Amino acid sequence: MNTHEATSTTVSPEGLEPLMDVAELANYLGIPVSTVYDWRVHGKGPAADRFGKHLKFAISDVRSWMAQQREPSGQPDRR
Repeated sequence: MNTHEATSTTVSPEGLEPLMDVAELANYLGIPVSTVYDWRVHGKGPAADRFGKHLKFAISDVRSWMAQQREPSGQPDRR
């Protein structure tokens, strides 16, 4: 999935929005796959759907989660 696909919420003819797998989400966010799994263990990442052993992330859920992570401008860095 390319960046344009990840930021688009185009619905398929079947009425379904595109889904990302763990590797695609990690690539899109520029983080290691292991970080996505760590977030899942700690309940910190975006909502996911499980299909057997596979996790899939709806783009709308990723966008909502990203908006919740945004910090207001002018906030000091907490490092």
